Amino acid sequence: MGGQEPVKQLEECSVAKQGDEPELPTIPPLVIILSQGTVLALGTWVFSVAGALLAIPVGIKRKSLAPLVFFGTTGTMLDIIMGISACEREHAERQMKLLREAENSAALEAPD
Repeated sequence: MGGQEPVKQLEECSVAKQGDEPELPTIPPLVIILSQGTVLALGTWVFSVAGALLAIPVGIKRKSLAPLVFFGTTGTMLDIIMGISACEREHAERQMKLLREAENSAALEAPD
C-alpha cells in the first residue's frame, strides 16, 4: 500500500474556484494553436453556449425541444471533460515540477 498516488483535489486546479476570492479563475482547457503560432484559449463555458446557440434555431425550425436537450447536454458534457482534462494536466505539470526540483536539490547535495 506504500505505492499509492496522492489524491488530487479539485481545489488545486485553476478550473475550480479558489475560496471566496472575487476574481475569476484562469480557465484554459482548450488551447488551439493557429498557423502563425498564436494560441487561442477557450474557457469551460464555450461549448455550453455554442450548443445552446445552435439548438435554438434548430429547435424553432423543428418545433421541438429535443435539439436543446441534445446540444445543451453535449456542450455541457464537453465543457466538463475539458475542465477535468485541464485539471489533470495542471496536476501532472505540478508533479513534474516538484520532481525536477527534488532531483536538482538531490544533485546539489550529493558529494562530488
